[in-house]
Amino acid sequence: MDTEAMSPTPPAPFRSRALATEAVHAGRDDLASLGLHAAPIDLSTTYPSYDSRGEAARIDAFATTGARPDGPPVYARLDNPTTARFETALARLEGTASAVAFASGMAALTAVLLARASLGLRHVVAVRPLYGCSDHLLGAGLLGTEVTWTDPAGIADAIRPDTGLVMVETPANPTLAEIDIRAVAHSCGSVPLLVDNTFATPVLQRPVEHGARIVLHSATKYLGGHGDVMGGVVACDEEFAATLRQVRFATGGVLHPMAGYLLLRGLSTLPVRIRAASASAAELARRLSADPRVARVHYPEVGGAMVSFEVFGDPHRIISDVRLITPAVSLGSVDTLIQHPASISHRIVAEGDRRAAGVGERLLRMSVGLEDVEDLWADLCQALSAEAAAPARSSAAAQVPRTRPSAAERTGSGGR
Repeated sequence: MDTEAMSPTPPAPFRSRALATEAVHAGRDDLASLGLHAAPIDLSTTYPSYDSRGEAARIDAFATTGARPDGPPVYARLDNPTTARFETALARLEGTASAVAFASGMAALTAVLLARASLGLRHVVAVRPLYGCSDHLLGAGLLGTEVTWTDPAGIADAIRPDTGLVMVETPANPTLAEIDIRAVAHSCGSVPLLVDNTFATPVLQRPVEHGARIVLHSATKYLGGHGDVMGGVVACDEEFAATLRQVRFATGGVLHPMAGYLLLRGLSTLPVRIRAASASAAELARRLSADPRVARVHYPEVGGAMVSFEVFGDPHRIISDVRLITPAVSLGSVDTLIQHPASISHRIVAEGDRRAAGVGERLLRMSVGLEDVEDLWADLCQALSAEAAAPARSSAAAQVPRTRPSAAERTGSGGR
């Protein structure tokens, strides 16, 4: 198939469309004119060209501007038509001029930090909690960055001449704490505000409408939505996107075309999935709040499919006793997942910093899926009841060898 024809072209001007409509059609506007219904997948790593002078000119142009090359693709690390469709669609959903996709959410954040550092702006101001690996990447100085941790009220005072970025996550992982994006953006002045919008998605909030200049997603989560694809994406203006493309080309953190296809497909059902899962999550949060076995429930005002709650008893027993809910890292899938952040997603953050950010040892985080809410509640109830009855278990029973390690023993610093 003609690769030039496969590249998405800007649609003709149209009236503003609802987000649900954009989710279905953005990035696919040219398909009917190509005689196609489903978006094609371009798996090529390289592309033939008999005009080497023309190729040289296009590569020079990319090196100078970072703009997506005109005409057929040159090399998959530089650009890919399938991935470009996903980028176009996500930018439309977030209300930005451009978006740049990467192999993972962490690859996307790495590119942002490198892009700002290339200008000598290595200082970052950040608000905890953030996803554990984001926290680690900033704090460990692996990219030569320096971070100042502060609360939202202290952002303006923390900014220095070499500050290249202010970063927040709202709702935050895993406490679901929320930040007033507009107020924070005002505090940033001329420094770009990056908002990690992974939990809310553009269905529930569009940070650029409140003053953010950069929006980050771990696309592995809700954008993909089925637990079978990994990716990351940054939505921003075209000037910054051009720099990100150059960083991506140089570092190689590219999104695979098959992942780009799956993410584009995932966007088409994003509004339906988010609203359905959010309704169940809100109901579970209500029931957990009234349960005497639960000490505290966290659920954001913006809504969403994430619920965090603190228990009076042993959270590890609840992890081991769920039967329908999947005890696993990550979030945003069609099935409900539960995990213990202090043991997994935020294990890499120093214990004192975890606790100060509200990530205590009794906190559990649940990503609510599309199952029937009554089935989910029944599973939570039996797990909570089993934990409450644990002290009555005989000491002999406690000595029975386990066939698999407990959640407390399965610690690490993996996915969200």
